[in-house]
Amino acid sequence: MPDAISGLSAFPITPSDADGHVDAAGLNRLLQRLIDARVDSIGLLGSTGTYAYLSRDERRRTVEIAAGTVAGRVPILVGIGALRTDEAIKLARDARAAGADAGLLAPVSYTPPTEEEVFRHFEAVAGEGGLPLVIYDNPATTHVRLSPALLGRIACLPGVVAAKCPAPEPSAVEAGYAALRAAVPPTVAVGFSGDWNATEALIAGGTAWFSVAGGLFPKTCLAIVRAVEVGDAARARALNAELAPLWDLFKAHSSLRVVYALADHLGLCRAEPPRPILPLAPEIRAEVVATVQRLNLT
Repeated sequence: MPDAISGLSAFPITPSDADGHVDAAGLNRLLQRLIDARVDSIGLLGSTGTYAYLSRDERRRTVEIAAGTVAGRVPILVGIGALRTDEAIKLARDARAAGADAGLLAPVSYTPPTEEEVFRHFEAVAGEGGLPLVIYDNPATTHVRLSPALLGRIACLPGVVAAKCPAPEPSAVEAGYAALRAAVPPTVAVGFSGDWNATEALIAGGTAWFSVAGGLFPKTCLAIVRAVEVGDAARARALNAELAPLWDLFKAHSSLRVVYALADHLGLCRAEPPRPILPLAPEIRAEVVATVQRLNLT
């Protein structure tokens, strides 16, 4: 595990059949594309990886498949979120045994937890799971928003190495990043998700881009990250602006549905999102494919 998580963390889908059995060959093709592009880390079983829809056995099997393909060349961050704390601890132990380098822990909710309950959840998994942890703040799906103060409190726990936060809108990114950076210890990386706002968050100082698009088009997304890393904000913004049609599709139809359609179009796997999520309607899929062909993404 690197001392700090940085650069492009690419999040692929987890192709599976209608019964939730993971397609090893399809997953390997997706992962090989990321390895060949030399992404900085792979985010396995994130929200795009539909971790919440897979059984414990299939989640463990997914990590085993990935660890065999990656063979230590790229750090693997694995989603270990679950409603129950004891289940998240088991998932962390499974992921560690299967070859994960870190766990992505989101406070999944049904009954909304209090801030103290969220903290105790992270404390238990950090202490008993045996994996370095990335705090996974994803309020759009968990319906739990971590305040900077709570995130900073969690970040002080032993074993927490990074935070994955939703990127603020460009108008709020400097203040949003400053608030997070002030709350989180300097030894803990602060990175961002939300592809359409990530470039500005990186320019503001974010350490990593946790990217859905990067899971399919790693070279395109790496070009933005590398431009920021060398201080060329103008080039990063120009490259990001070129992707505006893709970001519009993500916002209109959800990035999950869009990348499933594109993974199929690219011949990387033959999978549909897990039910009850439905694939895109044919006319929308045609629009998605046409847009990506025009953009010439790699």
